[in-house]
Amino acid sequence: MARTHIIGTGSYAPTQVLTNQDLERLVETSDAWIRERTGIQERRQAAPDEATSDLAVNAARNALEMAGVAPGDLDLIVVGTVTADMPMPSCAALVQSKLGAKRAFAFDVSAACAGGLYALSVADQFVRSGQVKRALVVGADLLTRAVDWTDRNTCVLFGDGAGALVLGAEQDADEDAMAPRGILSTHLRTDGDLANLLCIPAGGSRTPVTADNVDANLHKLKMNGKEVFRFAVRALVESTQASLGAHGMDTTQVDHVIAHQANLRILEAVMERLEIPKEKCWLNLHKYGNTSSASLPMSLDEAQRAGRLKRGDVIAMMAIGAGMAWGSAVVRW
Repeated sequence: MARTHIIGTGSYAPTQVLTNQDLERLVETSDAWIRERTGIQERRQAAPDEATSDLAVNAARNALEMAGVAPGDLDLIVVGTVTADMPMPSCAALVQSKLGAKRAFAFDVSAACAGGLYALSVADQFVRSGQVKRALVVGADLLTRAVDWTDRNTCVLFGDGAGALVLGAEQDADEDAMAPRGILSTHLRTDGDLANLLCIPAGGSRTPVTADNVDANLHKLKMNGKEVFRFAVRALVESTQASLGAHGMDTTQVDHVIAHQANLRILEAVMERLEIPKEKCWLNLHKYGNTSSASLPMSLDEAQRAGRLKRGDVIAMMAIGAGMAWGSAVVRW
């Protein structure tokens, strides 16, 4: 069975910056309150004519350029998103069209903020099986159009963005059998009993959009922040330990942490419990906020382009989102 390598990374953030000071004029909050509780200073907001597929395509093109792969050489496109351009078809189908990747079959994965990691895991299975040689994984969300701008507990958290990864079945002639490179494994979990902690109540088959529930903002994101925080810390710690343990590793062997950027307090608590120095975790939520599915691949792209990732480095990945859906991965670069 082939091992999947990440051969290209890319990201895209809209040009419009929405600062904490801007939010002070929209809702009862303050820059100090937001920074203290989240670590966020600003986030990006898509232009009125930008859709999720547009963000995804920009990130994808950057990743394809790094990988030296033409769109026509892709076999698969998986997009993690909960804010597709429309209920159907999939965002991935639109990305395939805009890229001109006519050979690739394409579909979406819905795991909210864990969408980038879930999409990576799904694509990894196709590459490992030999069915796919080149795959494009995209995490993209435009959550500024899904938040309730009257709810200061949620509207301050989210920003728009996209991150992309190009995967391929690579084999190094000099690869050490005891220290193989690539995606070593991914571990995914879901607990649907906790679905009410983070959801958009209206807009689906159970509660179609009506004038009444739009007036009640039921088509906007709702979150029990305290419970999400408590569960996220515990789940991410346990999942990461399990992923490392599956390969006979412990946290002392981790060189980098690439995590979904939800909240600085969550990340600090996770790193402390894992006993991994905070400096090993790439942080960018101060400038992007929580970009949902895009967060993990955007962070990996930034770390790669900054020259932080070296051949043979062990990377622990982790993400959690609505569902509740969460997971982890171990990658040797």
